[in-house]
Amino acid sequence: MIRAGEAVAAGRLPRVYRSWADLDSVSPSLVRAVIAAEDDAFLTHRGLDLGAIRRAREWNASHPKRLPRGASTITMQTARNVFLWPGRSWARKVLEAWFAMLIELFWGKRRILEVYLNVIEWGDGVYGAEAAARRWFGVPASSLSPRQAALLAAALPHPLRSNPAAPSGYLSARATVIERRAGRVDLRALTRGNGTSTPARGART
Repeated sequence: MIRAGEAVAAGRLPRVYRSWADLDSVSPSLVRAVIAAEDDAFLTHRGLDLGAIRRAREWNASHPKRLPRGASTITMQTARNVFLWPGRSWARKVLEAWFAMLIELFWGKRRILEVYLNVIEWGDGVYGAEAAARRWFGVPASSLSPRQAALLAAALPHPLRSNPAAPSGYLSARATVIERRAGRVDLRALTRGNGTSTPARGART
């Protein structure tokens, strides 16, 4: 809705590309790449990554003139996109953390990943892995190669400025790092029950 409103305000017809894909219909390469890029402790934390929060706080305190670093986990991003409004207020951050812990408890890792991969923005009006795979590479999400998956994951921080199909030097280099790290993500935790059991330690990098 936000992008649609921006398009109307700019005098353009809104375009939305969205197609739901079950987690089993998404290439494991993309699942690994997204975890490696966005939240490498996803399979071990319970919604909040306290270590990442501490590191972000320390970095921001020592670099006051730089853009602040965040510590949002995949779970927190999912909560924000599904239940909350955009913005950076403390009230929204508190609610984001609360909802993150709730969905970790009631949804489990598989469901959180599935929802995340279907609501995340991957370009102007492009939402979800299936729409992104077809928009940028002309293939279903199930057929993404490790390199294509890494390029999509690399684009997540700046989806409106990134072109995974014709990547800049920076995006390509970031994708190379993500592809290497993705090879160390162990997804076996997602096959046990609903993904809430003790996760594999191989997810940490």
